[in-house]
Amino acid sequence: MLSMFRSMNIRMIIIQIIAVILAMSVHEMAHALAASWLGDQTARNRGRVSLNPLAHIDWAGLLCLLLFGFGWAKPVPIDPWHYKDPKAGSVWTAFAGPMANFILSFVCILIFEILVYFTGGFVSTAVGSFLISTLSTTAILSAGFGIFNLIPVPPLDGAKVFWAFLPDREYFRLNNPPAWVNLLFMVVIFSGILSSPLSIMRSTLIGWMESGALAIVRLLI
Repeated sequence: MLSMFRSMNIRMIIIQIIAVILAMSVHEMAHALAASWLGDQTARNRGRVSLNPLAHIDWAGLLCLLLFGFGWAKPVPIDPWHYKDPKAGSVWTAFAGPMANFILSFVCILIFEILVYFTGGFVSTAVGSFLISTLSTTAILSAGFGIFNLIPVPPLDGAKVFWAFLPDREYFRLNNPPAWVNLLFMVVIFSGILSSPLSIMRSTLIGWMESGALAIVRLLI
């Protein structure tokens, strides 16, 4: 790990930190906002409707995000029994986080393309280069964060989204796994087994977003 940071200059480290903070904070705030809109104020009352990264950091997940480009943050507390439909509320609250990441990625890519097409030599300046590097890094990390969290394994969001067809009792039991399941999942993540397939999915998604952003830019030309 230390060798990795030695190979990175200060500029790269700052860009990486900004991207991680944005991806993580947008994701968790989206969960909290969705829960609040759907009737559960637990997260709002605990200060999680915030872009403050200190409200959301899970240090193990942050380390994975920095090392592998895939990770997680501190789970947003919800009480599904505050929703009119506990399972439906849980599904939409879970889905809000990854969707916010994908929106953030697309916005970053769109701004990137607009800057490249319409600002001339600005992107070649020190400020312009820093800005587009931050945008591209944020787009990649945010997409990776969203994809990772959609893995249908508890405690990730994907388990709440993709197992929604289960009966309520089985659904909530699945999404409250014993501690050893979480530990086993962390071992799998640190092993790097998932890095390659997740990277392929991330690259594919980024490619689609770039195509969409370029189509919008061409409409403006």
